[in-house]
Amino acid sequence: MRRFFRYAALAVLAFALAVFLLNTNLLAPKSEALPLVIAHRGLGQTFHREGLTGETCTAERIFPPEHPYLENTIEGFRAAFAAGADIVEFDVHPTTDGHFIVFHDWTLDCRTNGSGVTRQKSLAELKALDIGYGYTADGGETFPFRGHGVGLMPTLDEVLAAFPDHRFLINIKSDDPSEGTALAERIAALPAEQASRIMVYGGGRAIDAFRAARPDATVLGTDGAIRCFIRYALLGWTSYVPEDCRGTLFMLPANFAPFFWGFPNRLTTRLAAYGSTLVMLGDNDGTRYTTGVDDLETLDRLPAHFDGAIWTNRVDRIGPAIGERRDAATISSR
Repeated sequence: MRRFFRYAALAVLAFALAVFLLNTNLLAPKSEALPLVIAHRGLGQTFHREGLTGETCTAERIFPPEHPYLENTIEGFRAAFAAGADIVEFDVHPTTDGHFIVFHDWTLDCRTNGSGVTRQKSLAELKALDIGYGYTADGGETFPFRGHGVGLMPTLDEVLAAFPDHRFLINIKSDDPSEGTALAERIAALPAEQASRIMVYGGGRAIDAFRAARPDATVLGTDGAIRCFIRYALLGWTSYVPEDCRGTLFMLPANFAPFFWGFPNRLTTRLAAYGSTLVMLGDNDGTRYTTGVDDLETLDRLPAHFDGAIWTNRVDRIGPAIGERRDAATISSR
């Protein structure tokens, strides 16, 4: 019996050692890469998340404004790139007359002086709206952006014309395959070099149609995001990358990251082998609403170097900090 327990202990020790060797970063090549910065909706106003639900109008709970920019606008994108964004993320909706409009919400009632479903409007109707109408930081006492957002909802064509040399991550929000096909046709009409800088993500039949129309494009499916997260947590110790984690954005909250198998360097290498990118988020509090990396305290908890990206709603804070790291790396390499 004593011999049995000795062998069992050795087997457990060997197993633990194998898991350690497969996942430790002590033996992995150290990355010298600095993470990319993804500016979520460009530079816009942020809001508090207490009691947040899928029906919450976030424009009615913004923090006191620290800058004049609104999300998903040309000027907000320009400010994001100037602050150090490598990629700007935005959402699109089709209009009734064949255009794509850049706007986050499925309906217009929260942010604008309009109402109804965004995609059920013509371009002229959407251009006439004041997209700063609904923003308030004091429960409706004042509306600091009201009257300043008329005509600022941009079309996809306007964004691509304004930033022909920049990288974008476009979110298809619907399940309509015709929308995926139409977006693929629009991007296919761009110069090849510009089209190569555009990534598209989303779920459902719209993203399937986009992928079918542009099989060589960078298309990131999100239907299996939760399954990916759970399955990698269970199986990642073997170095296996589940199917749901392939060809996608691997979204990882900052407070979960230290406990994930192979984080950061082995994890990013495994994901890259299957066309996926590690994207670091802010902390998750156990709800479905995870923050971005929006403050320097959270940024400082992340590895200084890893092959992935940082998702932020405050590129004005995070972009310059990453820029300082890049400058320091350039100086040290000389």
